Amino acid sequence: MGSDLVNKTEKDFESIKHTNENRIEFWYARERLTMLEYSKWGNFKNVINKAKEACKGSDIAEEEHFADVGRVLKVGNNAEMEINDLS
Repeated sequence: MGSDLVNKTEKDFESIKHTNENRIEFWYARERLTMLEYSKWGNFKNVINKAKEACKGSDIAEEEHFADVGRVLKVGNNAEMEINDLS
Protein backbone atom coordinates (compact mmCIF):
# COMPACT_ATOMS: atom_id res chain seq x y z
CA MET A 1 0.00 0.00 0.00
CA GLY A 2 2.82 2.43 0.81
CA SER A 3 4.40 2.22 -2.64
CA ASP A 4 0.97 2.71 -4.27
CA LEU A 5 0.54 5.94 -2.33
CA VAL A 6 4.02 7.13 -3.35
CA ASN A 7 3.32 6.34 -7.02
CA LYS A 8 -0.05 8.14 -6.89
CA THR A 9 1.50 11.17 -5.19
CA GLU A 10 4.30 11.34 -7.76
CA LYS A 11 1.79 11.17 -10.61
CA ASP A 12 -0.37 13.84 -8.97
CA PHE A 13 2.57 16.21 -8.54
CA GLU A 14 3.79 15.54 -12.07
CA SER A 15 0.34 16.38 -13.41
CA ILE A 16 0.49 19.93 -12.00
CA LYS A 17 4.18 20.61 -12.66
CA HIS A 18 5.07 23.71 -14.67
CA THR A 19 8.33 24.51 -16.42
CA ASN A 20 9.59 28.02 -17.08
CA GLU A 21 11.57 29.31 -20.07
CA ASN A 22 14.81 28.17 -18.39
CA ARG A 23 13.40 24.63 -18.01
CA ILE A 24 13.16 25.05 -14.24
CA GLU A 25 10.31 23.08 -12.71
CA PHE A 26 7.87 24.71 -10.32
CA TRP A 27 4.42 24.22 -8.82
CA TYR A 28 1.70 26.69 -7.88
CA ALA A 29 0.64 26.51 -4.25
CA ARG A 30 -3.06 26.84 -5.09
CA GLU A 31 -2.82 23.74 -7.28
CA ARG A 32 -1.14 21.83 -4.46
CA LEU A 33 -3.61 22.69 -1.72
CA THR A 34 -6.40 20.33 -2.81
CA MET A 35 -3.89 17.59 -3.52
CA LEU A 36 -2.66 17.96 0.05
CA GLU A 37 -6.27 17.90 1.26
CA TYR A 38 -6.63 21.52 2.34
CA SER A 39 -10.06 22.94 1.67
CA LYS A 40 -9.25 26.63 2.19
CA TRP A 41 -6.47 28.80 0.78
CA GLY A 42 -6.17 30.66 4.10
CA ASN A 43 -5.36 27.46 6.00
CA PHE A 44 -2.78 26.41 3.43
CA LYS A 45 -1.28 29.91 3.36
CA ASN A 46 -0.76 29.65 7.16
CA VAL A 47 1.23 26.45 6.65
CA ILE A 48 3.29 28.11 3.93
CA ASN A 49 4.01 31.06 6.22
CA LYS A 50 5.24 28.64 8.90
CA ALA A 51 7.52 27.01 6.31
CA LYS A 52 8.88 30.44 5.38
CA GLU A 53 9.60 31.15 9.04
CA ALA A 54 11.35 27.78 9.35
CA CYS A 55 13.58 28.78 6.42
CA LYS A 56 14.51 32.01 8.15
CA GLY A 57 15.25 30.15 11.38
CA SER A 58 17.50 27.73 9.51
CA ASP A 59 19.41 30.37 7.51
CA ILE A 60 17.82 29.11 4.30
CA ALA A 61 17.02 31.78 1.71
CA GLU A 62 13.22 31.92 1.63
CA GLU A 63 13.20 33.42 -1.87
CA GLU A 64 14.93 30.32 -3.25
CA HIS A 65 11.90 28.23 -2.31
CA PHE A 66 8.91 30.59 -2.33
CA ALA A 67 8.03 33.19 -4.94
CA ASP A 68 4.93 35.36 -4.64
CA VAL A 69 3.23 35.49 -8.02
CA GLY A 70 0.04 36.81 -9.52
CA ARG A 71 -1.70 34.83 -12.19
CA VAL A 72 -4.93 34.90 -14.13
CA LEU A 73 -7.54 32.15 -13.93
CA LYS A 74 -10.49 31.57 -16.22
CA VAL A 75 -13.76 31.56 -14.30
CA GLY A 76 -17.41 31.28 -15.37
CA ASN A 77 -18.39 32.67 -18.77
CA ASN A 78 -14.69 32.74 -19.77
CA ALA A 79 -14.12 35.71 -17.51
CA GLU A 80 -10.65 36.16 -16.07
CA MET A 81 -9.76 36.70 -12.43
CA GLU A 82 -6.34 37.64 -11.10
CA ILE A 83 -5.26 35.80 -7.96
CA ASN A 84 -2.25 35.83 -5.67
CA ASP A 85 -0.33 32.58 -5.56
CA LEU A 86 3.07 31.16 -4.71
CA SER A 87 5.42 29.14 -6.81
